[in-house]
Amino acid sequence: MTAPLSPLPVLRLKPKADARAIRHGHPWAWGDDLVLDRRARAIPAGALAVLEDAERQPLGLGVATVEAKIGLRLLDRDPGAVIDQAWVAARIEAALALRDTLYDAPFYRLIHAEGDGLPGLIVDRFGDTLVMQPNAIWLEEREAAVVAALCKATGCATLIKNGTARARLAEGLPEVMSVLVGAAPDAPIPVPMNGAIYMADVMAGQKTGLFFDQRDNHAFAARLSRGARVLDVFSHVGGFALAGLAAGASHALAIDASAPALQLAALGAQATGTADRFATRQGDAFAALEALAAEGARFDLVICDPPAFAPSRQALEAGLRAYERIAKLAAPLVAEGGALILCSCSHAAELSKFRAACLRGIGRAGRAPRLIYTGFAGPDHPQHPALTETGYLKALAFRLMP
Repeated sequence: MTAPLSPLPVLRLKPKADARAIRHGHPWAWGDDLVLDRRARAIPAGALAVLEDAERQPLGLGVATVEAKIGLRLLDRDPGAVIDQAWVAARIEAALALRDTLYDAPFYRLIHAEGDGLPGLIVDRFGDTLVMQPNAIWLEEREAAVVAALCKATGCATLIKNGTARARLAEGLPEVMSVLVGAAPDAPIPVPMNGAIYMADVMAGQKTGLFFDQRDNHAFAARLSRGARVLDVFSHVGGFALAGLAAGASHALAIDASAPALQLAALGAQATGTADRFATRQGDAFAALEALAAEGARFDLVICDPPAFAPSRQALEAGLRAYERIAKLAAPLVAEGGALILCSCSHAAELSKFRAACLRGIGRAGRAPRLIYTGFAGPDHPQHPALTETGYLKALAFRLMP
């Protein structure tokens, strides 16, 4: 007896497409690799579809977006899987179990898209408040199931939908900001990390309100900060500066273009009890670095954590030049024997290219570097081995020789 046919539509790979990559774990099928006949083109964006190779052997079940660059995102290797609330809940509970193992307090990234088997879904946890970024159309259609599973797993009092990410545009989704469960916080949420207290504005701050991905790199910088003069450039809400102060830095200066972010950083310094050793300067980071050099300022530890200068392959060369320029401007501010930490959140700038750009900039500044640390996002941002996008963050620490 033959198995009953699936009621779901089928997408098939072209004969020249690399089906082995998908069999070996890659979770995407590119639109150009799919046979787009009349039936395939009729599959609505966000609909479930079975993916087959050119010999009609099933590869798995996924979400179709056939007119997009990514034609299908695999959800399950089992083509007969049922994508219902129970399926969503199982993925969320597995993600929560990992975080419960890793962290003593409920402040972390709970769901990291493909890294947790939920393509397009980002969820950050701030105690009993969750901020959800559903950046794929299949999630919009299953919002009730996702919300119910998140609430059941975490017991959250508040769940906020932040639909402002650029990724939603590619899916044809509207920009939205709403409270789905509970009530919006009426003040920033205090977040303890690495001995410091950070203030997360989950309604009006950048992204979800705080960047958990740098936690481990903050901890390394803190080890270099005892008694040190610290400069934190592109500091957002004081990420590296507050961790350094909590570890005993003599002074920290935070620079950012955003006045609201620096106000949150100052509130964090007050909550941490280090406000007397903390200062801020608002303005363009490149101009601020040049001004500090003109002032003859020197620091024992300088950190530059800019936004993504290379958000795509098309922007890679310009982005690498920007990283090189940052390194060239920052290196002269490091005291003899001090350290320079340079970060990139550009997935297109893979590690070797980013490192080469940093070394060019440091060399152009006439400094002699030694690489002492290479860091990535913390384990609450699990990387999918086949997707460089999930391993976007790099942090390089250099000791500048006397």
